[in-house]
Amino acid sequence: MLIELRANNCFSFSEKITFSSKADMRNKKFASNVYSENYFNILKTLGIYGPNNAGKTCLVKCIRSARNILLNREPKLIENIFQESSICEMGISFLENGREFSYDFWYDTKKEEYPYEKFSEVNRDQYGNEKETIWLLKDSIRGDYQYEDEELLKVISVISQSNLMFYLADAGKVEKLAEMKRVCTAFASRIDIIDMNNIPIKRTIELMKAPNELQQKIVGFIKNADLYLDSFEYVDIDKVRIKPDREVEKPEEKALDIPEQIMDQIRLVSVYKGVHVPSILFDSTGTKKIAALASYIIQGIEQGRILVVDELDSSLHFKLTKAIVAMFNNELNMGAQLIFTIHDINLMDCKKMFRKEQIWFVHKDESGVYIYSLGDFTAQQGVRDTTDIMEKYRRGALGALPDPELIGSLLDMKGNRKEVPAGGE
Repeated sequence: MLIELRANNCFSFSEKITFSSKADMRNKKFASNVYSENYFNILKTLGIYGPNNAGKTCLVKCIRSARNILLNREPKLIENIFQESSICEMGISFLENGREFSYDFWYDTKKEEYPYEKFSEVNRDQYGNEKETIWLLKDSIRGDYQYEDEELLKVISVISQSNLMFYLADAGKVEKLAEMKRVCTAFASRIDIIDMNNIPIKRTIELMKAPNELQQKIVGFIKNADLYLDSFEYVDIDKVRIKPDREVEKPEEKALDIPEQIMDQIRLVSVYKGVHVPSILFDSTGTKKIAALASYIIQGIEQGRILVVDELDSSLHFKLTKAIVAMFNNELNMGAQLIFTIHDINLMDCKKMFRKEQIWFVHKDESGVYIYSLGDFTAQQGVRDTTDIMEKYRRGALGALPDPELIGSLLDMKGNRKEVPAGGE
């Protein structure tokens, strides 16, 4: 599970930001929303609010870049346009097999190098005391290096910086590097990141092809999300109800427009009153998004994955988004995590659904971009578990609220309209 993400000079974040899923155990409310193991207490869900273009998607991009780097993929990391430095600083803390690890690395976008790495393990006792054990420190800028193997330590300063250390050195011959690689890749490979406006449906199609328990759970999820649907199936093409004179249309949604898989998508059908119809042609955008999202949700909970969703409420009814979040918060969820950006304030509910520290905000002003949690607000500031958070947010008391002046645009258009004389052109 993701414990903490740190970023500096990355995308829209010109200064250091910290995004944390650590639970405040002084608060006993909604204990099922917390996953606990070996004295580590991690929030199962985190919702991120803020205006358009404030930085919510950039936070998702930071998680994606960290995942890509750990999996030896293209970083897709860019520095903040208002900073002169080309070095992006990132750090990620995570729980893997009941142990907390922390990895900080800097990426120089111009040189395409990693001049700094620090990997450590954090142990915590029952009283909350933490002890950090450094496994690797490679600071090429300051010339500071730490590693337990003396032979590797002698050459670490001359090893290429084109990748993380455990991808450059022969991890098979260096025990600690091999374990670093194993825990980092195991964690990163469980992160799924999706944009609700561009959801790949390939995973749902592949899982629907083989009848098994997981497929049945996906079908059950889709049926439970749509009151008018009898079933959802992957069938032979001769079972699909299409009028003979009707051409096979491409889907309107870019997310589902995958030409090489068009026949697979046609065979993914919804069943209404016993009639099999291609979901891609007949279902609403919301229903098609539910079908694409279903495999990520079910597989995520079943396998303890980390699901990061940008714009979770896009085309979905607020009751459905609420139900999805409730699935991850449920006590039956024993290791899956959901991180999402959202605009729907119906989910901003600390009375019935969330702990304070599960709600996050991204605020942008002339000075920069800020990320903070509702848990940062105190009772003295008027924020308690019993407070109407939605009303406070509407009134702007929590920040991260857009203030559009669209009436000004209307007045400008009205005032600039040219009068056309009678009979004139």
